[in-house]
Amino acid sequence: MNAPTDMTSLRPEVDHRHLDALEEEAIFILREVAGAFERPGLLFSSGKDSCVVLRLAEKAFKMRRRGGDDLGAFEGKLPFPLVHVDTGHNFPEVIEFRDRRIEEMGERLVVGHLEDSIARGTIRLAHPLESRNGHQTVTLLETIEEHRFDCLIGGARRDEEKARAKERIFSHRDAFGQWQPKEQRPELWSLFNTRIKPGEHFRAFPISNWTELDVWLYIARENIPLPSLYYTHQRQVIRRKGLLVPLTEVTPPETGERIETAQVRFRTVGDMTCTCPVESDAASAADIVTETLSVTVSERGATRMDDRTSDASMERRKKEGYF
Repeated sequence: MNAPTDMTSLRPEVDHRHLDALEEEAIFILREVAGAFERPGLLFSSGKDSCVVLRLAEKAFKMRRRGGDDLGAFEGKLPFPLVHVDTGHNFPEVIEFRDRRIEEMGERLVVGHLEDSIARGTIRLAHPLESRNGHQTVTLLETIEEHRFDCLIGGARRDEEKARAKERIFSHRDAFGQWQPKEQRPELWSLFNTRIKPGEHFRAFPISNWTELDVWLYIARENIPLPSLYYTHQRQVIRRKGLLVPLTEVTPPETGERIETAQVRFRTVGDMTCTCPVESDAASAADIVTETLSVTVSERGATRMDDRTSDASMERRKKEGYF
């Protein structure tokens, strides 16, 4: 009657059945892409969503090695290259992580450099410190044309933003690389119309139906490696328009602004000129799961300066060919 009780036995077990269902759907979509298209590619920005899609692709196409650690748990090659559009204003930690993961996996990486587009004259900046996030579209479309990709796999989710909530899993893009929301194809009973005309292509989003919480639960369960930016660290920031702007060479303080050091982490990573951290002490994926349960603002709404220009900013960029 008075025997000691193991406290861990009183903790409720996490039910992973919904994660299993989401994983199964995503793997099905990835295999549909591989079967339907001749020259697909997987967009890999080293962000948390693309890291999750990469792990799903490993499960879809590789063999699990017995006794392998988390980084070397799979053997074989993916049936498509990884693709990254480098703005030149990426966080150094993200580029270092990208190169290290590619080397560990032995996969092929295709990089489209925005600097090359500037040199060609297809992108013209108003000033050197202008945000390059919106200009990625030009470099992305040039990379698609150069490598003749007919489908690019991305990590976009419908819960991120209003325009992305309109997306199909297989998003058709016309010969100009543009997205027309009224011309997207129905996807009843998981049947996908993947026919394209010359010059057209698709974007496929295997984790469309996932939420930010689902992503972090999966990262915690699968022990997926991420750039260190996603976890708590000290960083110099500037408080500007309700956001914490990271102090970098491309985001210097404006007149009258005060630099302070805060304990922060990034909910999403992108161009340094438009991506902001949030104050947080979360040092692990499990900590972030707990934190995510209490947030009331989407990750893009809380951290992206470029999405605050107008309610339709993302939809406008997507119509031009953005991710």
